[in-house]
Amino acid sequence: MQTRGERRPLSVAPMMDHTDRHLRWVLRQLTRRTLLYTEMVTGQAIRHGDRQRLLGFDPEERPLALQLGGDDPALLADCAAIAEDMGYDEINLNVGCPSDRVQSGCFGAVLMRTPERVARAIEAIRARVAVPVTVKHRIGVDGLERYEDMLRFVDAVAAGGADRFIVHARIAVLAGLSPRDNREIPPLRYADVHRLKAERPGLWIEINGGIRTLDEALAQLGHVDGVMIGRAAIETPMILAGSDARVFGTDARAPDRDEVLDAVEGYLGRMSGEPGFHPRRVLRHLVSLYAGAPGARAWRRTLVERADDGVAGLRAARAAAASAIARKQRTLEPEPA
Repeated sequence: MQTRGERRPLSVAPMMDHTDRHLRWVLRQLTRRTLLYTEMVTGQAIRHGDRQRLLGFDPEERPLALQLGGDDPALLADCAAIAEDMGYDEINLNVGCPSDRVQSGCFGAVLMRTPERVARAIEAIRARVAVPVTVKHRIGVDGLERYEDMLRFVDAVAAGGADRFIVHARIAVLAGLSPRDNREIPPLRYADVHRLKAERPGLWIEINGGIRTLDEALAQLGHVDGVMIGRAAIETPMILAGSDARVFGTDARAPDRDEVLDAVEGYLGRMSGEPGFHPRRVLRHLVSLYAGAPGARAWRRTLVERADDGVAGLRAARAAAASAIARKQRTLEPEPA
């Protein structure tokens, strides 16, 4: 049973073009406890767009947080209330995205320059919803790169009532680096996030950036309250299979790939009746399911080639992976005496 507002020590980051409802459903087959996020959705999109398309989700995806983008307190509060009514467990404000498009709209990482504006937005949202309201931000931006600058930001936003701070442990370079480069080039400064928790022990502090394994996540939990995993959840999703037991302390058995794929076959069957649905939208999220395991190349190649075929394509990829694994095992078998 999921509890709205329960603080969770592990989450999967909101990632544009990745954390759609289909990826979230797939990840939920690997972990029942980890907090999942939507892609960032702007307040203007929710006001003027197709809300079911933008915000709709399967209840099985919960616990689930909506990440909002924007800087208009009233609009953000309206959108948060809509999301709460739809069943979202948390509302998160994006103060970390460094893209030019986001900067031109005056939201994302550029808002770190105006912490009082962020605080007003948090106050407005908190006045409308009962679920937690959180902020995801960087440790700094161009010209505001010191630890003290981040601390001033956090203190101001905490005064506005933020329930949790998810800190990407890199600065955002707003002039000269692409969003992809901003994920990789600025050096990680984990020590600054650890210091933030030590100096503000009453705040819930979660760390993000460059964390690739559960071992690394568990090591970070010795310094902070929570860990957010990003690209590793896309590139090596099976690392999440053991998280309910190792991070949350449950007695849950880690699911294996076959169990996940059996569930996906059923999901494809259910989704096939939805208007405009295409199986590739689901299967693209499975390309890395065998990452680092025998059969990965055959699986990936066949799945990409057959993704339009839905269940039949998925079964073909499973057969290709199984055949590759069997061939490798035969080459490793000792010669008979």
